[in-house]
Amino acid sequence: MSKIIAIIPARYNSKRFPGKLLEKINGKTIVQMVYERVKQATKPDEVIIATDDQRIMDECTKFGAYAEMTFTSHKSGTDRCAQIAFSYWEDDIIINIQGDEPFIEPDVIDLLAKKMEEDSWLEISTLCTEIKTEGEKTNPNIVKVVRDINNRTLYFSRAPIPYDRDSTASLASYKHIGIYAYRNKVLQNITKLLESNLERTEKLEQLRWLENGFKIHAFNTEYQGFGIDTPEDLKKASGI
Repeated sequence: MSKIIAIIPARYNSKRFPGKLLEKINGKTIVQMVYERVKQATKPDEVIIATDDQRIMDECTKFGAYAEMTFTSHKSGTDRCAQIAFSYWEDDIIINIQGDEPFIEPDVIDLLAKKMEEDSWLEISTLCTEIKTEGEKTNPNIVKVVRDINNRTLYFSRAPIPYDRDSTASLASYKHIGIYAYRNKVLQNITKLLESNLERTEKLEQLRWLENGFKIHAFNTEYQGFGIDTPEDLKKASGI
């Protein structure tokens, strides 16, 4: 039977906010907050922090998390997850939870795990939530997604999609929530792909997978997501 492995990529040298995972909110480091949230999910059989830095490894030891070192050369959390998952069975389910989301809801992790368990043909699954404001629609830092009637994603973009040509506002827009579940054999294959043209243009890794024919399904959630990308985000998070 397939196992469910939750992996938290925890890179130290973030471009916009180096060392952010060791910053504290109400006395706990961000990486500890993420780990404790993930541990509350009922579906994962294992929770692993995948880091590239001894400082994060030492912090994980302090609060009792299991962590493994990964190559510093990895360009994405997906690559880091693939390294950890390499020794697991090809049909195991790997869930990639971003290390900078201290308020991740355990229920959304269980939702993705359940979808992957129920439908063995799913290759990659992720989440999306309805956009509520015009500001979110036009914000290039918020990734938008459009899907077919079976929740299979058609495209991701930083631009407002779908474009409402007649300004009828009759069709909902959705933003992407950056948590992924993969069949392990799919995860190992997508990390071997070369950077694609769409990915290079939009700076969105998941477009590489779509452009190479892999299927991504995005399921609805009410969870809005809140990542710590900048010092300003940290200040906001401290007030939550």
